[in-house]
Amino acid sequence: MEPPLFPRESGQFIAERSRDVFVEEEGVQKVAEMLFNLRHTDDLTASGWKKANPLAPALNWVFVIDTMNFSFWPEEETQQCEVTYKGTTYTGYMTLCAAIARAMEEGIPITDPKYFSQMSMEELGQVLRSDNETPMPMLQERHQVLTEGGRVLLEHGGSFRSFISRAGNDARKMVELIVEKIHSYRDEATFEGKRISLYKRAQILVADFWGVMEARGEGDIINMDWLTMFADYRVPQALVFLGTLRYTDTLMQALNKGELLSSGDRREVEIRGCSIWSVELIKERLCKLVKERDGQTCNVNSAVIDFYLWPYAKKHHKEMAHIPIHHTRCIYY
Repeated sequence: MEPPLFPRESGQFIAERSRDVFVEEEGVQKVAEMLFNLRHTDDLTASGWKKANPLAPALNWVFVIDTMNFSFWPEEETQQCEVTYKGTTYTGYMTLCAAIARAMEEGIPITDPKYFSQMSMEELGQVLRSDNETPMPMLQERHQVLTEGGRVLLEHGGSFRSFISRAGNDARKMVELIVEKIHSYRDEATFEGKRISLYKRAQILVADFWGVMEARGEGDIINMDWLTMFADYRVPQALVFLGTLRYTDTLMQALNKGELLSSGDRREVEIRGCSIWSVELIKERLCKLVKERDGQTCNVNSAVIDFYLWPYAKKHHKEMAHIPIHHTRCIYY
């Protein structure tokens, strides 16, 4: 079987053939201008990552989080899983971070692969317990992918650091290593007869690794520019809000009705693929602006743009409420 196109090429391939999702030139320019005005702030650096990940202490922690980093949207907006940690109540993705931090404080060795490779589903359920009646979705799947990931780490030196060091300091090789060895990270689909990849969690794991290393002053990882944005359900909503993506009326109606899209559904692949390609175009346009106006080379990569857009979407969620997010229950995002 031929290997899938990599995420950037997949994004372009999908955007060129898309029927329900379109990348809008004006919106690309608008977001590039917006980011240009932020070019001297922390928002467009790895410190932006630290803001988005205030609870991240160590590399194995990052591995545990990113292995279970999928599907936090609630069935009903009013029924959200909540986890309170040190006086702050979290929802969404942050419930996972808070639950892991809480478990560590309770003395559970949740970041030790020797433990999490063989923990029971009941033990994980206790770690991820919600403060209210609404549990975190997909416990069984989270248990399956975490124990699988733990076993892979044990086969490769017993820690995420020893595992990932096999890829040298190369972001692209890291992504390839992760998807080759850990089955649950293979975020792939078929689109118009072609195998494509979106690799949301594999890329975010590498970007988070870079964020932690950068914070330690050891962030000299090459090929970071090879990473794309991390195609989930929150950033596409922001891209529609900002005018960079446009959905057809038919797609809008389906999403407004709350239609569940299965993983690999053509519309779901278009939303994610066009998100990837639009951020690549934003990055190119931003770098052109920096060159033309500042006479400098631009070192902003797509991961950093994603680290800005994701919190932006969270912050402006009320203004964006009229734009539906797409709902797909799967382990990839």
